[in-house]
Amino acid sequence: MHPKPDLARAATSAFDPVVAQTALDGLTAARKTLPPHLLYDPEGCRLFDAITTLPEYYVTRTELALLRRVGPEVAALIGPGASVIEYGAGSVTKAALLLQALESPAAYAPLDIAEVAVEGTVAAMRKRFPAIALHPIVGNFMEPIALPDVPQPLLGFFPGSTIGNLDRPAAIAFLTAVRQSLGQGARFLVGVDLPKDPAILVPAYDDAAGVTAAFNMNLLHRLNREAAAEFDLAGFRHEARWNAAHSRIEMHLCSRGAQSVSVAGQPIRFAAGETIHTESSYKHARGAFLDMARAAGWESEACWTDDAQLFSMHLLR
Repeated sequence: MHPKPDLARAATSAFDPVVAQTALDGLTAARKTLPPHLLYDPEGCRLFDAITTLPEYYVTRTELALLRRVGPEVAALIGPGASVIEYGAGSVTKAALLLQALESPAAYAPLDIAEVAVEGTVAAMRKRFPAIALHPIVGNFMEPIALPDVPQPLLGFFPGSTIGNLDRPAAIAFLTAVRQSLGQGARFLVGVDLPKDPAILVPAYDDAAGVTAAFNMNLLHRLNREAAAEFDLAGFRHEARWNAAHSRIEMHLCSRGAQSVSVAGQPIRFAAGETIHTESSYKHARGAFLDMARAAGWESEACWTDDAQLFSMHLLR
């Protein structure tokens, strides 16, 4: 049985019992872990936006260039009057590029677990696309989501290689759920990061300016605030690892020494060098991704890559 948060000791204005229980579940596991969605509080969203502009972080600029290049082809395949459902909304620029490329898009529905991200996206899109109906959705895309009643055809949009945050079973489950919710005749445009030299990959997740380190460490700030934790941030450091066996980058928070940290009134012990695994980013070759897509009932309609073979975009049907 997982320990329960001590609500009496943990009562603060910012305390969130769901965050506290999620933290306890992960930190009392045999290998300590925390789900990546906890990284995206308002400060985490701000830091991630900064990461996307860093010279080491090739993902965003490569995907944007690819979207600009293939947008007309996507539009020709989708046809006029489409409604776009974006999973994990947050990048107004990418969604705007897609909407600009499509012929007379009818509606746009951004879906994200972070309300601040959805609100920001809707505000920006209302100014840029006043003729398009907006349907904001706050929720976890890994859970069943009721989609708004919008005009057909439907185009799901999942950029940023966010699919890489999911292991194979979770990715297949997500792709299956999206297929079921979008329904017959829908398409799904997915950004997928490709495997490459670790000399390129590791700096993208451990930049010289320390922005990604601040992003990861902010998770401990959040637990101190929302899970009544008592992390001394000086006792931990950010670490990015390339796991070749699983074709993934891993982000960890590494304990600098043996210590005990109270979380919602429960003591959590760390050995020196022990880590909290906070995020994985899988890198999928074309065949590996399509194997998952087919397992979820999708078929490939088109696939594009940049000239340097850093990133791919898949249109599924």
